[in-house]
Amino acid sequence: MTAARTATARELNRATLGRQLLLRRKKLPIVDAVHRVVALQAQEPASPYIALWNRIAGFDPVDLDAAFADGSIVKATSLRITLHGVDAADYPAFHEAMQPSLRAARLADPRFGVAGLSIADADALVAEILTFAKRPRTNAEVEAWLDGRLGVLPRPGIWWAVRTYAPFVHAPTGGPWSFGPRPSYIAAPDQRRSGDQHAALQVLIRRYLEGFGPASVQDIAQFAFVRRSRIRTAVEALGDALTVVRGPDGTDLLDVPDGLMPGAESPAPPRLLGMWDNTLLAYADRSRMIPPNVRARVTRQNGDVLPTLLLDGQVAGVWRPVEDGIEATAFRRLDQDEWAGLETEARALRQFLAGRDPKVYGRYGHWWTKGIESVSVRTLARA
Repeated sequence: MTAARTATARELNRATLGRQLLLRRKKLPIVDAVHRVVALQAQEPASPYIALWNRIAGFDPVDLDAAFADGSIVKATSLRITLHGVDAADYPAFHEAMQPSLRAARLADPRFGVAGLSIADADALVAEILTFAKRPRTNAEVEAWLDGRLGVLPRPGIWWAVRTYAPFVHAPTGGPWSFGPRPSYIAAPDQRRSGDQHAALQVLIRRYLEGFGPASVQDIAQFAFVRRSRIRTAVEALGDALTVVRGPDGTDLLDVPDGLMPGAESPAPPRLLGMWDNTLLAYADRSRMIPPNVRARVTRQNGDVLPTLLLDGQVAGVWRPVEDGIEATAFRRLDQDEWAGLETEARALRQFLAGRDPKVYGRYGHWWTKGIESVSVRTLARA
């Protein structure tokens, strides 16, 4: 690999925005859009919907409902050992690439050990549980089945571990965003695996770079929660399938050869991103999207990443629904044009939420109650 070009910080920002469909909304089928952005953070059921509302022109949430229902988009624990919605065609490679991380996160945890079973015992039960979960099963149903099979064992134990690393996906349970607070699991529709975790990791790296490049080995490791040594080995194996972009600080960044690189002056329209939007979590150095002086106001101590105001490609504040509109908390002084752009987005967002859940993310209101340092606060899209 040789350095193809040098990129400024602003060009890297625009590369992320362009690849993440945030420079302009595009008219795309749901699966194509999800494939383009690689993965939708789905820890909160509303977040994939708000992510696509920000990215697809004329987005109809019914289309994402249908994609979750027919399995063309699957929701499962994968990247960063948290819930993501991904193209079903990507899921087998992502799941296989993540196996060492997924297994270590659960099988090395004392909460698995309380059941008194070995890792071999857990692995031996996977095929039987997958058969049991050929139709959707709740946690209670699987636990009851295991109690009948093994006797009542201390919790959380085996199912808590297996449902994370084995090929189970979430089955829609209804509610405004397809999934409710009590999950239901089903065996992943595609159980085939290559048997080569190293090759699967190469696929994951290429897909990450398509959606978030140029980026460093550390960035990829951060996004996926995969050991850097594994990333480096896979990058070496990819060889000339990747190119190198020199970052503004002289760091070599990896990319796919045809990765989108919009011009530095490409306009970046206002956006109201949902919680945990992956653009904010895709890099070890999050200053590409989040100014260092505001990071602590966006990412709370327990890891909650609040819904954000994006202006000129940078986080400039946070938002939340309130009784009479969308409350925007700005971290810097905004000019009239910026407020006008946010007003337009807020009106569209309020209309979008009205048909589903007007008080989305309401349970995170305590962060505002505790106080968020700001320059100004306005209620937009007033009724």
